[in-house]
Amino acid sequence: MKRRTVLAGSIAALALLASACTGTGGSAEGADATAPDDPSEVRGTITVLTHRTDLVQDGTMKKYAAEFNRTHPGVKVEFDALTDYEGEVKIRMNTEDYGDVLMIPAVIEKKDYPKFFASLGSRAELSEKYRFTDYSTVDGKVYGQSSLGVVPGFAYNKRVWREAGVTDWPTTPAAFLDALRAVEARTDAVPYYTNFKDMWPLTQWTNVNGSVGCDPQATTKLAEGDPWAEGADLRVADTLLYDIVRQGLAEKDPTTTNWEASKPKLAKGEIATMWLGSWAIVQLRDAAEQAGADPDDIGFMPFPAQRDGTFCAVTSPDYQQAVNVHSEHKAAARAWIDWFTDKSGYAAANLALSPLKDAPLPDVLKPYRDAGVRLIDLDDTKGAEVKSIDNRSEVGIYKPDYRQDLVDLARGAREGDLEDFLAGLGERWTEAQRNLGS
Repeated sequence: MKRRTVLAGSIAALALLASACTGTGGSAEGADATAPDDPSEVRGTITVLTHRTDLVQDGTMKKYAAEFNRTHPGVKVEFDALTDYEGEVKIRMNTEDYGDVLMIPAVIEKKDYPKFFASLGSRAELSEKYRFTDYSTVDGKVYGQSSLGVVPGFAYNKRVWREAGVTDWPTTPAAFLDALRAVEARTDAVPYYTNFKDMWPLTQWTNVNGSVGCDPQATTKLAEGDPWAEGADLRVADTLLYDIVRQGLAEKDPTTTNWEASKPKLAKGEIATMWLGSWAIVQLRDAAEQAGADPDDIGFMPFPAQRDGTFCAVTSPDYQQAVNVHSEHKAAARAWIDWFTDKSGYAAANLALSPLKDAPLPDVLKPYRDAGVRLIDLDDTKGAEVKSIDNRSEVGIYKPDYRQDLVDLARGAREGDLEDFLAGLGERWTEAQRNLGS
């Protein structure tokens, strides 16, 4: 299973969803899903829509529901697992029937959250306890809560890097390229694997934003400036990806990559490095065990940049659970979200960052903790504005297309040079800002 791919719908689809909701039940807008005072008194049958088909099929979600019923005996939880989650939920949301609890689809613009989802409470209150509340806040109210968070980084085979003579994390892009060249010269591994063909892994490079400058306001800078200006985080990230491919340090034919096949290859040392996120480590360790390799060979390192001698890494939420504004069992739905976030252990089971601010870091991030990596919680106040600029510019920082073009440019399958390419992205972005009145 891969981490969900963020899909951006067309402007027409967004308008259709918002207008459809207003037409089918606009009076529900602004409803609250208040946390119950006494969990044992909550009643109702709720349907939870989920993208985790694997956990429904293997019985894990049923076990979570049974544990939930120990404190909420009056609530029956049913799961509806969707393979094409984004596509199917987008269609269902043209009606009022889209479950009681669901993960907020990427196609829904933040400004429309009150039309589709019940408020979970004020940001002022919830942000004291939880990470990521900015990502679903509209007019001071929170409409979704992520059950886990992720941190970006390079998944790498520590044994291969040791064989290449590299034992310390590179602190600059130049040093990182030197390390990959050492892997190429001293081992049989592919130094870096793009996962070009599956496309979604290329979108992970946008998660560098905020790490280079150690800046919680990195999202605001995207809304107000040129992401590819000299020294900007995305320029640094895209330049490194270009240089990796240009210098022949990635797979020979990126059009033939395969995500599922790449996991055992990295685990066995046939691939040395991939830019992903902390969510991938549990999958790579499982792949190592299945391949008869050592799971402890799987390492995780931050992007090669420091500010005042310190690495930084941004945190971000996975899907955020929300309550259908039309649900007849809002209290039960809210009880499930609170329990799943606070008590289920779901984040720990996935070796993921807990949304609870006072929770310890997962074991997978122990190297980050030991190295003093600073975790940055981005201010997402202007996140909706960034997505609007991205849609208007048709750049697609949350889509794979422009980075596929970047890789093609680097490997000579596309005409042009890097400077013109990045300048073109910046021009389209800033033009969209002007058109939107930014």
